[in-house]
Amino acid sequence: MSLKKILSNSKIILTEGGMIERIKRNENAQVDTQIAHSAMVYDRKGREILRKIYSGYIDVGKKYNCPVLSLAPTWRANPERIEKSAFKNKKKEINRDCVDFLNEIRNSYPDFSDSIFIGGMMACKGNAYDSREALSKNAAKSFHQEQAGYLAESNIDFIKAATLPALSEALGMAATISKFNIPYILSFVVKPDGSLLDGTPIYKAIETIDAEVDPKPLLYMVNCVHPTIFEKAIGEEAKKFPGILNRILGFQANSSSKSPAELDNLSYLDTTSPEEFADLMYSIHKKFGIKILGGCCGTDDSHIEALAEKLFNKK
Repeated sequence: MSLKKILSNSKIILTEGGMIERIKRNENAQVDTQIAHSAMVYDRKGREILRKIYSGYIDVGKKYNCPVLSLAPTWRANPERIEKSAFKNKKKEINRDCVDFLNEIRNSYPDFSDSIFIGGMMACKGNAYDSREALSKNAAKSFHQEQAGYLAESNIDFIKAATLPALSEALGMAATISKFNIPYILSFVVKPDGSLLDGTPIYKAIETIDAEVDPKPLLYMVNCVHPTIFEKAIGEEAKKFPGILNRILGFQANSSSKSPAELDNLSYLDTTSPEEFADLMYSIHKKFGIKILGGCCGTDDSHIEALAEKLFNKK
C-alpha cells in the first residue's frame, strides 16, 4: 500500500523518536562532525547502534499493528558536507547506502514490512535554529537538488525535509524535491506565536508553498518543539485559519520545554517521563487530529511505547 493510501486509511501513524541526541550520548558512537550519523553505516559498531535504535521504534509499531514512518540517517548528507568529510569518495553513494541500510532493517520484519515506510531525510544548509542562515529560494533550489536526486534514485517511499526554520529555504527545497515525482513532507520549527523562526506565520508558509509548488507537499509537520509550544502555536493559527489542520498532519515533539537553541547547546539531557510525554501527545492528537506522531530531542523508544499504549488503549 502506498504512503498516500496509508495516510487516508489510518487514524494513527507512528514515527520515530530522538536519533541524533541519543547517538551523541552513546559513548560507543562517533558522530561525524560534517555528516552526523550518516557515517555510522560504514562502521560495524555504528551500524549496530543504529540498528538497535531503528528497531526499537519499529518494534513499537509492530506491537500495536500501526504503520511506521522510518527516516534514513541522511539528514546532513548533502554534497557540501560530504565533500568536507572523510567520506568524500562516497559522494554519490552515501545517501543510497543509508537508505539500503534501513531497507535491510525493514526486510528483517517480513510480516510487518508492508507497514514500514522509509523516508529520505534532508535538512536546511545551515543551523536549523538560526533563520538568519537560511538560503534564499533560488539558492536552496540549487543547493538541495543533488541530494534530492540521490534520494529519489534510492529505494525510498518519500522524502522528508525536517527542522526547517524559514520559508525561503523551505520553498526552494519544495521546488527542487517536487521535480522528482516522489511524495514529500516538509517539517517546520515553530514559535509559540505560530510563526516559523524567521517570523513567517506557519499558515502563510503553507499557503505560499502550496500555491507556488506543483506537486505540493503530501503534508506538513512540526518537529523539535515541546507539545505545549505546538498546542499554543497551532491552536492560535487554527482559530484564524481552520484549514491549516488539513495540511499539518504530523508532529515529532521534544520532551523538554526548553527552546531548540537551548537544547542544542545543553551539556545534559533535559527530558521528562514517557508517561507525561504520552499524555501531552495524546491531547494533541485528540484536539487537532494530528495522525503522524513521534518524538524528537530527549525521547527514545520508551516515549514512543508510552505514546502508543495511550493512543491505542483510549481511541
